[in-house]
Amino acid sequence: MARLIGASTTLTNITQDAVITTFNSSGNWTAATHTTHAWVLAVAGGAGGAMQGSGGGAGGHLEVPAHPVPSNAVPITVGAAGAAGADGGQGGVYPNTRGKAGGNSVFGAASPLTAIGGGGGVRGGSGAPQAGQNGGSGGGAYRGGPGTATGGTGTSGQGNAGGNAQGGNTGGGGGAGAVGTTVNPATPFTYIGGTGGAGKASAVSGSSVTRAGGGGGGWQPGNAGSPWNAAGGSGGGGNAGRYGSNQPGNSPIGSAGGTNLGGGGGSSAEGNGFAGGSGVVIVNEAALDFVSNTSQVWDLRLVYKNIKAGNWI
Repeated sequence: MARLIGASTTLTNITQDAVITTFNSSGNWTAATHTTHAWVLAVAGGAGGAMQGSGGGAGGHLEVPAHPVPSNAVPITVGAAGAAGADGGQGGVYPNTRGKAGGNSVFGAASPLTAIGGGGGVRGGSGAPQAGQNGGSGGGAYRGGPGTATGGTGTSGQGNAGGNAQGGNTGGGGGAGAVGTTVNPATPFTYIGGTGGAGKASAVSGSSVTRAGGGGGGWQPGNAGSPWNAAGGSGGGGNAGRYGSNQPGNSPIGSAGGTNLGGGGGSSAEGNGFAGGSGVVIVNEAALDFVSNTSQVWDLRLVYKNIKAGNWI
């Protein structure tokens, strides 16, 4: 039987408070009743800095202001911090001195958002050039002699390259907001680590926070005046220092990437490098206040009756 739009309309006022959910570890997220899109930030784990080498790259910083979300539960993976390069041996021969990549952070299962873990810092054997490792942001490069080694590449839309290394220096790890620093050789000859690339600010958590800074590069000084330290990038990038993470109580000592900031770890001149920082996933559901308009549907007999009664609109 034919059916027509009816005489009356039901108007319902729909309201829903804003909700911001922060995942510092993996879990599941379920949207509020009326949420269809959400502002999502996924920051991957930062990479570790090398032992007497370059800084670790920051975790990828992936932000989507209006991502469609389902009504069922969404799995969340928070990327782990990349391990630091270990003391002992040279990286070209003993890869354990390299920093390890950070873990990916993932929002969703079907067509997920995936932030890529940072690329680790490197150390070369007998001064041999070593390119930084690729990642969300790339790790810095190492060059123990003349010439240039290239920093690791970042992931498009998530981070930047690590700094190059020239003439006995090390590159800083890349950050979400800027490349790691490349340090040119100085005269007289010095050994210098590049600073980490700056992170990127986001207000997804309700206030502006900078995350995913790159780690500082480290090197044992050569001539007098060569610095021990290199700063990490803003947003959780770890500093490089003379002493490593296995040498507490000494100074200056470097630092790990910021926890749940996805920062790259700093390098060291002596001892272990420093680990990266773990990632984070933040979901921001906007407040809702709207009117739902629902029309009734009547059959022909009810149409006729309501026309006669004067109720048909």
